Amino acid sequence: MEHKANLKEIAKVFLKLGIIGFGGPAAHIAMMQDEVVRKRNWLTDQHFLDLIGATNLIPGPNSTEMAIHIGHEKGGWKGLIVAGLCFILPAVFITGVFAYLYKQYGQLPEVQPFIYGIKPAIIAIILSAIFPLAKKSLKSAALIIIGLLVLIGSLLNIYEIYLMFGAGIAALLLAYAKNNKQNRMNSFLPLTLLQIPNAAFLAATNANLFWIFLKIGAILYGSGYVLFAFLDTELVSTGLLSRQQLIDAIAVGQFTPGPVFSSVTFIGYQINGLSGAIVSTIAIFLPSFVFVALLNPLVKKMRNSTLFSAFLDAVNVASIAIIIAICYEMGKDTITDWRTVLIALLSIAIAFGYRKLNSAFVVLGGSLIGYLLTLV
Repeated sequence: MEHKANLKEIAKVFLKLGIIGFGGPAAHIAMMQDEVVRKRNWLTDQHFLDLIGATNLIPGPNSTEMAIHIGHEKGGWKGLIVAGLCFILPAVFITGVFAYLYKQYGQLPEVQPFIYGIKPAIIAIILSAIFPLAKKSLKSAALIIIGLLVLIGSLLNIYEIYLMFGAGIAALLLAYAKNNKQNRMNSFLPLTLLQIPNAAFLAATNANLFWIFLKIGAILYGSGYVLFAFLDTELVSTGLLSRQQLIDAIAVGQFTPGPVFSSVTFIGYQINGLSGAIVSTIAIFLPSFVFVALLNPLVKKMRNSTLFSAFLDAVNVASIAIIIAICYEMGKDTITDWRTVLIALLSIAIAFGYRKLNSAFVVLGGSLIGYLLTLV
């Protein structure tokens, strides 16, 4: 009975996050930290940090994988599935509705005035969540230097996975150099990436959609924008999707809550109707469940090893640095006039001043203020 109650609580938390989770992976992770560390004490700051680091070591959508990790920690295999599905399904359902309307009417509804105020508010939420995690992760001068180097590298658009593994390996070598004992190191290799050859096809069948999206879900590192580069190559270049449809899919991914990978639901629907949407969605998210199930037990083992604990610490610092770089880039793109400056400052003051306030209110407040200010 206790286990069932836990599953209900997991479902409740991640359904909520799936419904209110605007703003991309960094914002989702900030909201998860608020829900599972601050409010419920499900995880310590350190364990949460370790899971962030772990999600960055494997392909796939980071925030979805964080949800799956947390579900596994709280409810085992059942928790893993419940948390993942509850976080993904609201976005998939909302995206599916937009996909249907788009196919019927050929255009998207006007939502820009509301998005205008959401983005500055989301930056405030991310910063308020990252601040305590950054303090926790910067344990030594070496980690501070690694963090600064990763931040600079991220701002220079160096590929995320190079920064993550580079930071981890540098720390591993430093720890090994300090440790003069001839300890035998257990080999650590990132999970083998599933390389699935491109299927040669003449028509947009569900089997082909499944293999295309399974491959992307299994090998893709980085943000949703990297996803869209893959989609351009796989679908637009082959004539399955028009570039305008891809641009509209990107828009849907930005203004709907939950993981940006739900854009694939929209794309699958345009190519092959409801069955195409279902098949594409399952294929893109399936590798994340498999990778997390394989990786999760290793996280604690890494933390218990002196050498790999150093690796994990550096990966955690690199993760925080990359999120800060994302905030900076988001800020450049979204805080562009006095209105967005005002929304950002108000949101930062509220997010830092009222830490117990649910982050959903900051998002909704930013959206409402943004809409009202566009009327001025």
